[in-house]
Amino acid sequence: MGCVQSFRELCDRQKNTNLRVSLPAVCFVWQTAMIILFGVFIRYNEESDAHWIEHRKAKNISSDIENDFYYRYPSFQDVHVMIFVGFGFLMTFLKRYSFGAVGFNFLIAAFGLQWALLMQGWFHSLDYSDGKIKIGVENMINADFCVASCLIAYGAVLGKVSAVQLLVMTLFGVTLFAVEEYIILNLIHAKDAGGSMVIHTFGGYYGLSISWMLYRPNLDQSNRLQGSVYHSDVFAMIGTLFLWMFWPSFNSAITDHGDGQHRAALNTYLALASTVLTTVAISSLFQKHGKLDMVHIQNSTLAGGVAVGTAAEFMLMPYGSLIVGFCCGIVSTLGYVYLTPFMEKHLKIQDTCGIHNLHAMPGVIGGIVGAITAASATKSVYGAEGLINTFDFEGDFKDMVPTRQGGHQAAGLCVAICFGVGGGILVGCILRLPIWGDPADDNCFDDEPYWELPDEEEAILPILHYNNHMRNKDVAESNFSVEQT
Repeated sequence: MGCVQSFRELCDRQKNTNLRVSLPAVCFVWQTAMIILFGVFIRYNEESDAHWIEHRKAKNISSDIENDFYYRYPSFQDVHVMIFVGFGFLMTFLKRYSFGAVGFNFLIAAFGLQWALLMQGWFHSLDYSDGKIKIGVENMINADFCVASCLIAYGAVLGKVSAVQLLVMTLFGVTLFAVEEYIILNLIHAKDAGGSMVIHTFGGYYGLSISWMLYRPNLDQSNRLQGSVYHSDVFAMIGTLFLWMFWPSFNSAITDHGDGQHRAALNTYLALASTVLTTVAISSLFQKHGKLDMVHIQNSTLAGGVAVGTAAEFMLMPYGSLIVGFCCGIVSTLGYVYLTPFMEKHLKIQDTCGIHNLHAMPGVIGGIVGAITAASATKSVYGAEGLINTFDFEGDFKDMVPTRQGGHQAAGLCVAICFGVGGGILVGCILRLPIWGDPADDNCFDDEPYWELPDEEEAILPILHYNNHMRNKDVAESNFSVEQT
């Protein structure tokens, strides 16, 4: 008991947000480590190596167009835009935290994808003949997927942590992700094309558990900044639209060429469309005078893409995708109305972006939908070969049947939740230490502690100086008028 009390007292010491030593040290040391580890372990795979021409002849490949790059790169670009533009701008809704939302998103994604290439490579792409990790375009997509889980977690602690804490979160988050992904996809043999379980459920509960560990009882001191203004919500809507448009690519990016990829894109496309209408309906229904809440439109409209992820390549049927989207729009929007305030008041979870409503709950729904859809698969719907191809009933799993596959899907969901909650509590304990430069309770949701900000009072003058529609005399008179004012 005395040790716990001492730990709490240590964690509650006065905050110091000066990162002049710690942030550069972490960035330089960790990037140097990445260079060394890449030098030791990472090499091009056969499709990105200069020996491709020899490989092509040996495998009797007729054209360079059969290189996987040409199949996967368009999807990679879409996913990449989602990671850096979609997630980044989605979190710019806070009135004084736009630099932190986009800038820290940029930082942790750039570090996370490097670490992910290594961690995922050791589990999935290690060539045991020479001990090297062989990477290509599919590894780039998977690294972005891994980073997505860390950005989801970032949403729960947005505005309340420092850049160093975010890098530590990402280091552990990527590591945990690689392990749970290997267990779910390889050992349990669950299918999760769009990552409802592996990415969203894990990332959501990882972030929520960290937020619970970092609970701030006096966060109301920053209430003046924990809100949006007109232009910040417009910027956040840019992120929403990028995510909404590219989500079919996200869910189909690493599925099998042909019908699997085609079906995943269609299912996601339909689920997203359905979600928009139910989100608007519930938002209007539960707001005064039937007005819409921009928070719901920015977030809940994406929930269908999350929930359809696991079953995206299954024969969910177009009407099934619409049903999934329909339900998620309702559940996610009601989550913002009722669950988020309840969680903060009674469960001590301060979820800045509402990731529980956009990622965690829809991720669980997606895992359940995937389990039910897999368990009910039949040869009459899939065909004998289609069933084998869709669920990879080959090798050690050649005797697997759909009902048993459904059980494996459910087991995968449980693993994702356990890793998210357990990992988040562990990492949260580490992040509570008073050495990371996180802001004080009355200084959260503000860029000022970590960014050089422009002087807003002088912002008018440059506009006058560089307005080339005004004559020089007019500019001088305008500047004089501003100075007099």
